[in-house]
Amino acid sequence: MAIIKAKELIKEYVRGAETVRAIDNVTLVVEPGDFLVIHGASGSGKSTLLNLLGCLDNPDFGEISINDQAIFKKGTKLSESVLTKIRRENFGYIFQKFYLIPTLTVFENVVLPGVFYCKDCREKVIERSKQLLSDLGLSKRQDHFPGEISGGEMQRVGIARALVNNPALLLADEPTGNLDSKRSNEIGEILTKLNREAGKTIIMVTHNQDLAKLASRKIELSDGKII
Repeated sequence: MAIIKAKELIKEYVRGAETVRAIDNVTLVVEPGDFLVIHGASGSGKSTLLNLLGCLDNPDFGEISINDQAIFKKGTKLSESVLTKIRRENFGYIFQKFYLIPTLTVFENVVLPGVFYCKDCREKVIERSKQLLSDLGLSKRQDHFPGEISGGEMQRVGIARALVNNPALLLADEPTGNLDSKRSNEIGEILTKLNREAGKTIIMVTHNQDLAKLASRKIELSDGKII
């Protein structure tokens, strides 16, 4: 069963007197175990498409289903509380700018999503967070604040945070965009291992050609269309 089915997606933005079609009639299927890269020039609609597939934004037209559950469909509009639950149970999000909370330690940043949404399994979330930090080589950094660690370490914290709820699917938007080549390679190795050994399905937006080569599938966007 496909994890994501997207059919004839359209997303438009109004800029002054102009209407811009950021996503133009995109149909896409994501299967379990895929490592899919969305590639294209700046302004091609990559991040917009990723946000639609991850239920962070609503299409103007078209359909999206997650594990055969209709999320966006003509005549169907789920409440924000239902969408929040769907995001929490299905997705982990990795961002280019990390978005770590500067006043929380590394450990607190990772554990927060889990304990916030799973108050009855606090101990389990704490143990999982510690294990993730260990797996990502961050155990000695867990009591540090984000401002005290490197960019590569911050992105590894972001990956641990994305994994704390054990999602089936990871969405990564330019995960190495703020990193040098060495740190970019480290993140690429981590994502490849998560895909091949842990079975995580990954959808990634990237300009990094070396990172794109790690994927099992690649689609190219131009003016909001798959080419």
